[in-house]
Amino acid sequence: MSGELVDVHAHVLPDWYVDAAKTAGHITPDAMPAWPEWSVQDHLAMMDQVGIDRSVLSISSPGVHFGDDAAAGSLAVEVNDFMHGLHHDHPNRFEYFATLPLPDVDGAINEARRTRDVPGRVGVGIESNAHGVYLGAPALEPLWQELAAQKAVVFVHPTAPPGFDPTLTGYPAPLLEYLFDTTRTIVHLATAGVLLRHPDIRFVVPHCGAVLPTMLSRVELFRLAGLVSADVDGDLGWESLWFDLAGAPIPDQLGAFTRRFGTDHLLYGSDYCFTPAFAVDLLAKQLDDNWPDADDPWRTRVADNAVTLLRRTPES
Repeated sequence: MSGELVDVHAHVLPDWYVDAAKTAGHITPDAMPAWPEWSVQDHLAMMDQVGIDRSVLSISSPGVHFGDDAAAGSLAVEVNDFMHGLHHDHPNRFEYFATLPLPDVDGAINEARRTRDVPGRVGVGIESNAHGVYLGAPALEPLWQELAAQKAVVFVHPTAPPGFDPTLTGYPAPLLEYLFDTTRTIVHLATAGVLLRHPDIRFVVPHCGAVLPTMLSRVELFRLAGLVSADVDGDLGWESLWFDLAGAPIPDQLGAFTRRFGTDHLLYGSDYCFTPAFAVDLLAKQLDDNWPDADDPWRTRVADNAVTLLRRTPES
C-alpha cells in the first residue's frame, strides 16, 4: 500500500537456527562478538518505535549452507516455513525473502519453485558468495533462468569472503568485508552479463550500494583498458539494481550514491536484529533530520519505491 514504510533488510534469528549455525562452527557470526537476541515481540516493538509498517524478513550471514547439500536444503525449508508462519500470524506486518541453499544450484532452484506462490514470499535471499561462488559464476546460470521466469526480486546479503581471518585486523567482517564483498559480487554479476541477460530479475543491494557508487568509473576504466573481461559491451544493466539504506549512509555514503543512482530505486533497510533497536531508531532519526531533499522526504520516497518493486507480480 502506498505510504507504508517497508523494511527490506530485516532478519529473523530463531534459537534453533542459531543452534544449527553454532553446531556447524559459527560460534559467532562473522567474528561479531555474539549472536544477537531476537523475538517476534521485540521485532514488532522496534517496528512500532521507528514507524515501520511492514518488514520483509530474511536470514543473514552465514546463510543455511554449512557444507552439506541435504542438510542445507532441509534448513532452508525450515527457515522459509518459519517465515511463512510469521506472515500467516501477522499478515500486515511480515513478508519474507525465501532463503536458497547455495551453492547447491539444484537445491536452490527447487526451493525457489517450492516457495514461489507461498503467501508472504516477495522474493528470494542469497549471500554475496556461497563458499567462494560469486554471483557471476557460470554455474549459477540455471538459477538465474528460473528466477527470471519468476520475475523475482533477489535480495543479496553480504557474508565474509573466502579466507576471511579476523585476527589480521581485529575487525569483524561486517565493518569492512561486507561492503567490499557486496561490491565484488555485484560487479561480478554485471560483468558476467547476468543483469542484461535477465532484466526481469531485480536485485536489491544492501547498505546504500556498499562501495559500488565510488567504484563504477574504475570498473569502466578497467574494461576500456581490457583489464576486466566482460561478457557484454556498453551498459552493464545497472538499472536492474535496487538499494537499501541499511547501515549509516548519512552523511558520507548517500551523496556518492545519489550522484550515481538518484533515489528512484532506493529502499529502506534497518538491518535489525544485527543492528539493535536503539541504533535503528537513531539511524532513522538521522535520515529524518538530514535528508538532503526537503521536497522529496525519504519516508515518502522509499515507500513509493517499495510499491514499485514489491507489488509487481510474475503475470504483470
